[in-house]
Amino acid sequence: MSAFMKVAGRFGGILALIALLIVLVKQLIALVGFIMFAVKALIIIAFIGLMLLIVITFLSARRNRRRESEEI
Repeated sequence: MSAFMKVAGRFGGILALIALLIVLVKQLIALVGFIMFAVKALIIIAFIGLMLLIVITFLSARRNRRRESEEI
C-alpha cells in the first residue's frame, strides 16, 4: 500500500505541475492579447491626432494666405 501511495503521489505531483503550466500559458496568451489591443489602440489614437494636426495646419495656412491676399 505504501508503494502505491508513493507512485500515486509522484503522478499526482506531475499532473498538478502540468495543470499549472497549462493555466500559466493561458494567462500569458490573455496578457499578450491585452497588450496587443492596447498597442493597436495607441497607434489609432496617434494616427487620429496626427490627422487633426495636419488639418489644423492646413486651415491655418489657408487663413494666413487669405489675409496676405487681402492686404495686397
